[in-house]
Amino acid sequence: MKKIFALLSICSIIYACNSGEKAAETQGTSGAEAVVAAPAPDTTASATAAVGSAKGEQLITSSDCLTCHKVDAKLVGPSYIDVANKYPATDANIDLLAGKIIQGGSGSWGEIPMTPHPAVSTDDAKEMVKYILSLKTN
Repeated sequence: MKKIFALLSICSIIYACNSGEKAAETQGTSGAEAVVAAPAPDTTASATAAVGSAKGEQLITSSDCLTCHKVDAKLVGPSYIDVANKYPATDANIDLLAGKIIQGGSGSWGEIPMTPHPAVSTDDAKEMVKYILSLKTN
C-alpha cells in the first residue's frame, strides 16, 4: 500500500511539473534524453561572472520550477545550490543548462526526467541559469 501511495505521489509531482504542456508532441521527441555529464570548466571561452540575476529569480518564481526544485533542498529534482556547485558559471554551462530547461532531460541527477519547457525563450532560460549558478556555495 505504501508503494502505491509513493508511486501516486511521484506521478502527481511529475504531472504538476508538466503544467499541461505537451512538449514531447510539439517537439517531435520520444521524451528519452541522453545522459550528459557535467562538462569540464571552459578555459578558452570568457567565463561569465556568477552574478545573481534578479530577472532570473523572478522568472523562476513566476514559473512552475518551484514545483520540482527548491533553492537549498532536493525535492523531485536537485536543489539550485547543488546545480550551482556542480556547474561552473561559464558561457558553455549557461548554454547547456538553458537548453536543459527548454528541452528537458534526464540522467544527470537520477532517473526522474526534467519536463521540457519549450515556451521559455533562450534569453529567459539563460537568465534563470545565471541566477541558479550565482547560488554556488563551495
